[in-house]
Amino acid sequence: MKSKTTLGEFVLVNPSVKLIKGNEYPFVEMGNIIPGNRYVNSLNSRIFNGGGARFCSGDTLFARITPCLENGKIAFFKSKDKGVGFGSTEFIILRHREGISDPDYIFYLATSDIVRKPAEKSMSGSSGRQRADINSIKEVEIFAPNLIVQRKIASILSAYDDLIENNTRRIAILEEIAQSLYQEWFVHYRFPGHEKIKMIESELGLIPEGWKVVNFTDMADILSGGTPKTTIPEYWNGDIPFFTPKDASPSLFVLTTEKNITSLGLNACSSKLYPKNTIFITARGTVGKVFLNAVDMAMNQSCYALQGKGGFPQYFLFMHIRNCIDQLRQNAHGAVFDTIIVDTFKRLRVVSPFDETINTFVSILSPVFEQMLNLLKKNENLRHTRDLLLPKLISGDMDVEHLFNFDKFKENIDELIPVIKR
Repeated sequence: MKSKTTLGEFVLVNPSVKLIKGNEYPFVEMGNIIPGNRYVNSLNSRIFNGGGARFCSGDTLFARITPCLENGKIAFFKSKDKGVGFGSTEFIILRHREGISDPDYIFYLATSDIVRKPAEKSMSGSSGRQRADINSIKEVEIFAPNLIVQRKIASILSAYDDLIENNTRRIAILEEIAQSLYQEWFVHYRFPGHEKIKMIESELGLIPEGWKVVNFTDMADILSGGTPKTTIPEYWNGDIPFFTPKDASPSLFVLTTEKNITSLGLNACSSKLYPKNTIFITARGTVGKVFLNAVDMAMNQSCYALQGKGGFPQYFLFMHIRNCIDQLRQNAHGAVFDTIIVDTFKRLRVVSPFDETINTFVSILSPVFEQMLNLLKKNENLRHTRDLLLPKLISGDMDVEHLFNFDKFKENIDELIPVIKR
């Protein structure tokens, strides 16, 4: 028989932490937490003045306010010196009980629907400011295995997250390589053969002789999007990814979208089906986020699609527009919210290098981008498999003691996939 208990008996909820007013501690904002990532993305230090949630290294931070809870803003606070910190008042803090629960297991438990769904159901308050009820969360009934099983479950799930984090670090290095190469060639003008080319004055300052200053729209077509009527079900839940600013991610590529449309929906809106490696740029709300679509996608009217004219290389165009984002934002319109319009692109003046230089750059950059995309796809598959596995383990439906050789699993993580999908 499965051992059951309540979350409040299994973990400490909002335990006390001693912080001294006037001292500086790590501070975690809600924005630091990226759904699906195990650890807090970034930490800033702030002077503690008495407010905010307090926590120790090893605690789980659980967002209690809408839409952060629904979006899965849950993270494990891991401090290098195993110290303390504080953060947003909208966190519920979950800590292990000595001899009863394991810190890593608690994190995975908190990310499961066993805890999240009752927390969401308990939310109350004014529209847009609804919060989960702490007492209701304490009463959530959970599966409570012994510490050995907890640690084994946490280790299995951590193996996936370790691979994801390793791939993410590799992606960051590749992004840095791409950015450094672009800066070296097209900002500092230290491209191959630059020693033989004279620098001349232009409206944008000194540029290599033979290069031109042009309107950005001489390089790229600026294309728009649109949204099918949401009142017509036949337009939605098809197999065509539908990009909106909500799908913005930390990576350069967009692999999946929150919503999909049908062919009928595509034909009934202003968006085209944009091929892989089209550049999407958000034009409203969070202005100037730039991505490449990893698969064919449609998009809504809050974005623009950029496609190189006459076969102008997309990877170069992507790096070029990223370098101009600050200019675009400065020239954005809107009395209340900044908005990029087509005229914003028309007024953007950029340097157009030699075709040979661009083509050489793209030949070097293409394998870098393809490697990034492959790593992102691997991470997507790892997350999918982890998320299939998590509810089976956390609910106790999968016996980890007799399923497989645990030490061997560490070497071959794919061993579980056929079992999970049964």
